[in-house]
Amino acid sequence: MASGKQSPRQKMINLMYLVFIAMLALNMSKEVLTAFGLMNEKLAESNETTTQRNSAFMAGLEEKVGEQPAKYAPLKEKADKIDELSTNFNNYIEGIKAELTKDRVEEADRTDYETMDRSDQLDEMFFTGGRNTVKGEEFVQQIATYRDGVASLIENEFSSIASNVKNEFATEPVQDRNGITKPWLEYHYQGYPMIASLTKLTQLQADVKTTESEILSAMLSGQLQSEVSLTNYEAIVVPTKTAFFSGENFTGKIVLGRVDKTLKFDNVVVNGRKVESNEAGQVSLSFPAGNVGEQDIKGEIQFKEGDSVVSIPISSSYAVIPKPNSAVISADKMNVVYRGVKNPMTISIPGVSSVTANAPGLSPAGGAGNYVMDVTTLQAREVTINVSGKLPGGETVSDSKSFRVKDIPSPVGTIRGEDGSVKMPRNNLEIATVGAALQDFDFDIGLSITGFSFKVSGQPTINVRGNKLDAPAKAALRRATRGETVQIFDIEAQLASNTGYKLKKVSPVFVELTN
Repeated sequence: MASGKQSPRQKMINLMYLVFIAMLALNMSKEVLTAFGLMNEKLAESNETTTQRNSAFMAGLEEKVGEQPAKYAPLKEKADKIDELSTNFNNYIEGIKAELTKDRVEEADRTDYETMDRSDQLDEMFFTGGRNTVKGEEFVQQIATYRDGVASLIENEFSSIASNVKNEFATEPVQDRNGITKPWLEYHYQGYPMIASLTKLTQLQADVKTTESEILSAMLSGQLQSEVSLTNYEAIVVPTKTAFFSGENFTGKIVLGRVDKTLKFDNVVVNGRKVESNEAGQVSLSFPAGNVGEQDIKGEIQFKEGDSVVSIPISSSYAVIPKPNSAVISADKMNVVYRGVKNPMTISIPGVSSVTANAPGLSPAGGAGNYVMDVTTLQAREVTINVSGKLPGGETVSDSKSFRVKDIPSPVGTIRGEDGSVKMPRNNLEIATVGAALQDFDFDIGLSITGFSFKVSGQPTINVRGNKLDAPAKAALRRATRGETVQIFDIEAQLASNTGYKLKKVSPVFVELTN
C-alpha cells in the first residue's frame, strides 16, 4: 500500500492508515489485558465465597459428629482428607501467583493489567531449553497428586464426579488447532501474557474449590438419601390395644418405621426413670409389668439436633393378664369371711386396669385391687361382693361372688403358753401368765385376758381379775398337795383390736402340781 507508482501524497495517506491500524491494534491489546485482569478479580471474589461455603459445611459436619458420631464420623474423616488435598493444592498455586507478582509491591502495580503483557517471567519459571524446568514438573505433579488423591477417595461412591475430576485436571498432551501435539504445560502456559496466566491459575483454584464443594454436597446428599431409603424401614404392626378378648376383632394398623442403627439418644426417660440407651437406634426396656390390668408407658426420648434438643414423647399402654399356664383352683367351702377381724381381699378383673367392688363392710385398703372386709356387725350368714369394670374398648364387664360369714372359733386357755393339761411346780404356777390362743386360725390377732376363775379341789372357787394369780389364789394354791390338779376356767378373753366383739367361751386349763 505504501509502495508502487503512487504520489507522495498517496504514500503519506497510506502510511497514516498503517499507523492508525497499528494504534487500533495496540488499544485492542490493552483492552484484552484489562479484561483478563477484571476476570481474575471476579474469579478471586467467587473463590472467597466458595471457600466460606466449604468452611461452613465442614463446621456443620463437625457439629454433626459431636451429635451423632457413629453416623457422621466416617463421613467427616473422608471430607477432611478431601479438604486437606484441596487446601494444599490451593496454597501451592497461591505461592506461584505470589512469586510472579513479587516485584509488584504497590496495589496500583498489581492492578495495572495493561503492563502485564509479557510472558518471560512465567516462561522462565516453567520452561528452559525446550523442556520443563524443575518448577514446571513440580506444578504438573501437584495437579496429578490432587487429581488422583481426590478421585481415589470418591470413585467407589461417586464415580461420575471422580470421572469429572480426572477430566478437569488432566495433564495429558494436547493437540492444537493446527494438529500439532504439544505437552500440556506448554500448550496452556507458554508464551501467554502474565495477566492471562494469572487468570488461568486463579481459574484452576476456582476449579479446586468448586470440586470440593460439589463432592461435599454429594456426600451429604448421599447420606440423606441413605437415611430415607426404604431399605432402612421396617413394617410395624400397631394394634389399637395391647390385649384382646375372645370373640373380639383384632384392630390396628401397619406403619413403616425407619431403623437408624447409627442414631444415639442423649436421654431416655420412661415412667419417670432414666433408661440407659446402649443399643444403636433403639431403646430396650425391662421393668416389672405391674398388677393385672392396663398399664401406661409414658416418657420421652431426647437427642441433639443442631443447637437445640429435640424431644419426642412416649405414650403407650399394655395389659397385664394372668399367665395362661396358671391354674385357677378354689376351695368352694373355704369362701369364708370372719366377724371381728378385717378380712383382706384382692379383687381384679384380668385385662382391666380399674375395677369397682362393693359389698357390706367392704372398703379399699390402698393399692390396686386391695380391699378389706369387716362383717362384725353383719347378722347374715352370707355376703356377696359385686365387681364391675370397663374394658379398654369401653365395654363394661361385671361379676359377683358370695362368701359365708362365720364367727371366730373358740379360743383355748393357756398357762405359760401351754394348753390342755399341764404339769408344773407350784412356784412356777404362782408367777405364770394365763392366756388364750386361736389354734390353726389364719389371722394373726392378739387376745387379752381380763379375768378367770381358779379352783383348788376342796376349796372355794376364786375369781381373779387380770391374767395372773392374785393373793387369795396364791393362798389357796399353797394349801394344795403334791400331785393335785387345779383348774383355771371361765377365762375372760377379748380381741386386742376389737374389744366390742364377743368371743366364744374359752376352754379351761388343768395344772398338775409336781411339788
